[in-house]
Amino acid sequence: MRKSLAWMMGAGSFLGLASSTLANGWNMPVGVTDVSREIYSLHMTIFWICVVIGIVVFGVMFYSLFRYRRSRGAKSANFHENTSVEVVWTAIPLLILVGMALPATATLKRMYDPSEAELDVMVTGQQWRWHYEYLGEDVSFTSSLSTPRSQVNGEEEKDENYLLDVDEPLVLPVGRKVRFLMTSDDVIHSWWVPDLAVKQDSIPGFVNENWVRIEEPGIYRGQCAELCGKDHAFMPIVVRAVEADEFDTWLAERQEAAAAEASGVDREWGMDELMERGEQVYGSICATCHQPDGSGAEPTFPALAGNEALLNDLDRHIDVVLNGVSGTPMAAYRGNLNPVELAAVITYERNAWGNESGDAVQPSEIQALLE
Repeated sequence: MRKSLAWMMGAGSFLGLASSTLANGWNMPVGVTDVSREIYSLHMTIFWICVVIGIVVFGVMFYSLFRYRRSRGAKSANFHENTSVEVVWTAIPLLILVGMALPATATLKRMYDPSEAELDVMVTGQQWRWHYEYLGEDVSFTSSLSTPRSQVNGEEEKDENYLLDVDEPLVLPVGRKVRFLMTSDDVIHSWWVPDLAVKQDSIPGFVNENWVRIEEPGIYRGQCAELCGKDHAFMPIVVRAVEADEFDTWLAERQEAAAAEASGVDREWGMDELMERGEQVYGSICATCHQPDGSGAEPTFPALAGNEALLNDLDRHIDVVLNGVSGTPMAAYRGNLNPVELAAVITYERNAWGNESGDAVQPSEIQALLE
């Protein structure tokens, strides 16, 4: 009796220690959605089934090795087959697998059911950033790493969210079902936010679906989970979940800002305005590859500072930014930036870092090329 009690107390202590250890970061997070909690529960159920199977199998094996060892005079049995044993060791694993498959199938059905969504967001992977478009809402933006290069280069102490901060987080409402449509402009990426239980590949030429209904406001971080090139580590994801009313207010403000910028296509922009807006766009989109000072990273990413091939040919410069360069990592930005942003960043590149071409590209010129 005492041995049994001691064994039960020891087992309880082990399970408690295991649960505590798993909760301290060695396990997947519970998450903040119904699906994430269901996945976690399923994961732990399968885990403990495997633990029990392991204990039983290895327990029997080590007991047999000890109890029937040769030094104790054990003699091996000599038999050919036993139908009852074969039926039992086939039926038990089959029942275990069926018992594991039923809840797993139910969870998978929920995971892959994006129907009746209240908001659609197109997520496009790009080397090396994410582009978000709220479909039907006329709101879109690009989310890029905001960790300073000084920290990346070791010139400054790393902060708490090193390589996990972005300039534009994805804002989502709490309590609403959001459907993600995921694709890529270049190579395969993978949008992964553990707390939301969403991990979906973004593949060029394909559109994959996933969904989420967040239950708790907060900041949830993730990363690209598919090796996608030299700056794969610099492609974080930040989701800011807010109450529904706050989200509606934010969306309305972004719609107004987008409308205001779109209306600026028809007016004449001053050089100072273009340079200010262009610096923002360049810092968010271009600096990752071409460096903040325009020095580039040869041979993959040419320098923009002092680049005579572009400075002497404005039409070519515009064409490269709009349509990209085939066979290189230079993507086409005609579908990701509006005419104001395109005109501003081209103007900035032609007049920053001592280039001083004097060219001021107007949004109306870009709009004409896009039509």
